Amino acid sequence: MIKDPILNVIAFLMVPLIVLFGLYIQFHGDYTPGGGFQAGIIIASGIILYSMLFGVHTTLKAIPYSIIKFFNVLGILTYGGTGILTILLGKNFLSYNVLSTDSVAGQKLGIFLVELGVAFTVCSSMLMIYMSFVYEKK
Repeated sequence: MIKDPILNVIAFLMVPLIVLFGLYIQFHGDYTPGGGFQAGIIIASGIILYSMLFGVHTTLKAIPYSIIKFFNVLGILTYGGTGILTILLGKNFLSYNVLSTDSVAGQKLGIFLVELGVAFTVCSSMLMIYMSFVYEKK
């Protein structure tokens, strides 16, 4: 934990902006460069910055490790579930156009769900890797 008050205030103000930028990248990933992987890394880096300045225990109070593991599983199930759903609807794995009566809307929905699953998985995986390096078990 770093005791520099100026650095703590700057980081405390920057972390929400970093997470907001990650969400922007996530939700505009089908229109602009970016998507789930980039968004997951950006959001995880904001949380890791918070953890480096305010301590792992403070971070784990805000986001318990069980929630991080839950989002990891949720991301994998979202990605895989979207593909399995397209198979159950009679098309190939990740054939998004079957997800809606309008094929363009189905494509957009499918891409959004897959990118959301990727973002959840990447963000939570990065946090789990970081926590495994820095968390002191007592």
